[in-house]
Amino acid sequence: MTSPLPEELLRTRETPRTCSYLSNETACLEYRLFRQLRGSQVEFLLSRGWRRFGINFFRPTCSNCTKCVPIRIKVADFQPSKSQRRVKRKNSHITVARASPTVSREHLDLYHRWHEDMTDRRGWAESNSTAEEYASGFLSGHFDCLHELRYFDGSQLVGVGLIDVLPNSLSSAYFYHDPEWRPLAPGTFSLLCEIALAKHIGVEYVYLGYWIEECPSMAYKNRFPPSEILTEFVDDNDEPTWRMISS
Repeated sequence: MTSPLPEELLRTRETPRTCSYLSNETACLEYRLFRQLRGSQVEFLLSRGWRRFGINFFRPTCSNCTKCVPIRIKVADFQPSKSQRRVKRKNSHITVARASPTVSREHLDLYHRWHEDMTDRRGWAESNSTAEEYASGFLSGHFDCLHELRYFDGSQLVGVGLIDVLPNSLSSAYFYHDPEWRPLAPGTFSLLCEIALAKHIGVEYVYLGYWIEECPSMAYKNRFPPSEILTEFVDDNDEPTWRMISS
């Protein structure tokens, strides 16, 4: 097939580095930059294993490792497990609002508190992003498919999820939250909310990015069956093949 994509601004590959998910592996990402894409074009890239943050699309091209596996949930057949239903009940006081993505002082304060917690617990590099840096990283480019889910405990903003709403899918791009919310499993709850939204609008898949079975922070992604994984990364002119996996 012929690629439906416009000319990209840049295509490059980073210098190999120590993997941030598996410390005994060497990682290397390939990047493509697009200033503007329609939702169908974003979906085209997702189906071939690319991920989007702002104008950046990336996927791994690691020479000796293939453990980053693109994964997506089949929405219509998903049924929450007993533990997932329990998470939903525990968060029944949380309200969710879908909105146009933005950056505010409230967003930045929440993002900084979340990042500081991740720095303490997982050794992330310290960060104190400005509004301009936040917008450049998450909101740059012209992508009408980008939406924001805001999670509130009463009137307090406790979580923000960035998602792409596409013609036949939803992409779960990024989620951050109040560290004090952590005991109630906000990550699981936010994904359940995204699946519910996908069902409501009638799309077929929720893309979760990369499943890494050996990495504790990424291994959870196959716990929302039925799921499919991409068998291999392909070029734009080749058709991707996805296969079902069991949880």
